[in-house]
Amino acid sequence: MTAAPTGPPFSVHDIPFSTQGSWFGISPVLAEKTRAEDLHLVSHQNGMHAVLRLVPLDAATGDHAETRVEATPGLLSWTGAAGRIDLTYESPDTVRVYGEQLSLRVAAAAHALTPFSGTYFYRDPVDDAHVFTSYETGRRYRITVLSGTVADVSGSQSLGGGERGLTVTAEADGSWEVAVEELDSARRPFRSSAAFGEVVEAARQSFTEFADTVAPWRSAATPAAELAAYVVWSASVRPTGLVTRPAVLMSKHWMDKVWSWDHCFNALALAPGCPGLSWDQFSLSFDHQDESGALPDSVTHSEVLYNFVKPPIHGWAFGHLRRRFPEPLTPAQLTEAYDRLTRWTDFWLTTRRAPGAVLPHYQHGNDSGWDNASTFAPGHVAVTADLAALLILQLDELARLAGELGFPEDSRRRTETADAIQVALLDELWDGTRFLSRPAHGGAPSHSASLLDLMPIVLGDRLPDKVRDRLAEQIEAHLTAFGLATEHPDSPHYEPDGYWRGPIWAPATVLIEDGLRRAGHERLADEISARFRTLCEISGFAENFDALTGQGLRDRAYTWTASSYLLLARDHLRRADTGTAPTVA
Repeated sequence: MTAAPTGPPFSVHDIPFSTQGSWFGISPVLAEKTRAEDLHLVSHQNGMHAVLRLVPLDAATGDHAETRVEATPGLLSWTGAAGRIDLTYESPDTVRVYGEQLSLRVAAAAHALTPFSGTYFYRDPVDDAHVFTSYETGRRYRITVLSGTVADVSGSQSLGGGERGLTVTAEADGSWEVAVEELDSARRPFRSSAAFGEVVEAARQSFTEFADTVAPWRSAATPAAELAAYVVWSASVRPTGLVTRPAVLMSKHWMDKVWSWDHCFNALALAPGCPGLSWDQFSLSFDHQDESGALPDSVTHSEVLYNFVKPPIHGWAFGHLRRRFPEPLTPAQLTEAYDRLTRWTDFWLTTRRAPGAVLPHYQHGNDSGWDNASTFAPGHVAVTADLAALLILQLDELARLAGELGFPEDSRRRTETADAIQVALLDELWDGTRFLSRPAHGGAPSHSASLLDLMPIVLGDRLPDKVRDRLAEQIEAHLTAFGLATEHPDSPHYEPDGYWRGPIWAPATVLIEDGLRRAGHERLADEISARFRTLCEISGFAENFDALTGQGLRDRAYTWTASSYLLLARDHLRRADTGTAPTVA
């Protein structure tokens, strides 16, 4: 039996093989800068942990078989000269694996078992399944043989160091099949509900339905749209642990969290086709809002971090979400959003403004999302122009919401605060040619060659003409053949793989592209959009990209990059169809 391909091909060295809702994927990437020769089942419960090693074997000799690994959204295959092995998801916590002519070794990734770490292995006398139980994930991994035979078992019930696993091989008919489940403590014995080919077809259909919903507009003009949809779909997880809603992780590599600004870009991409899932993405970080009104830095399965925050882009995002949703938000949703955005805004106005100051400050570059941007080289506790601009947009959105909800006094007050912050922004940080930053404790202002200093373009037509025109000139100077360099390439701080000191990033691209359109600089916005879309079509959906070569850097399967491509591609097609120049909404 040979299963049919199920969508756009991709390399598992770049993008994990997974499915919507699952907390594990199949990948050779075991950690940052760590790749294995063999594919592993890698779980993201309690962190990123390689649990099982999956090794194709020559059925005749038992040696490691040379195979070619191919992946499409519904099917992963090892293909060798003698045979093949296929793997597909039956459900978010169960994969089916079918083999012909090749055997499969399923072994614990961890060699050592201690009282606090590693994987214990045993055969369950209830259903004769083989079970691995992992200290790292706190979960069990059950292997049920559906056809074929177990040729070898090692390390069953053993403690300490050693190989633990089983080998599955074919009987006379030349094929075998197993189910691999991730479960908590116990469940009923596995029973096959469908033939393997039917499971593959269901997986193919599940992804196709998602792609048709999220990107029904995709065409030959947007060749990466389907793969972008897969990156988002496959990085999704069901509610478990501290993840209170169906969520899109940033990646099912090592960046397996929801950071409190990344989620906004995923929400925007999902809004037209999956409004419920989009609302969950926007709301997830707010579910963990603390007493001060701050959002956490990040949320994942077993950890919520509050030691940093992220920038207040949520007013900007909420306004765009409302215009992208196919149906208006309910009064209850509007009220909830108003209350949450109010607390988030007041956090910045109260805990992040020094006595007598109008402008807020960051306590560290991490708070800005631009962790090591050269803007923070003189000092991380800093008053920066991007923060003031984003807060102005959030205050504007609060003012609109307050008016709709019948709070005219609150609306007036929010507008006055926004206007006062803009006056201070221009008076204190604009020197006539550029925006500066300054230490929050007092001291001389300074300028940098970081694109972060140009982010006030997000204010669009709220800015004076001369300011927005000058910002557009400076932004264009950051534009390489591939997109917007986050540090000007001529800067002494520029590094090809310098995180926010050079590489191209999706969120900066989307925010600036939108601001330029609202500032009347459509030509430059078009060029930025086109170059970033081409970059993704050539180099995939990496966390960031070398600004001078276009090479994908760091985590190679990053959802906000994929979502940003979907946003820009959709809007490009809309402009082409209508002859208009709408914003990202």
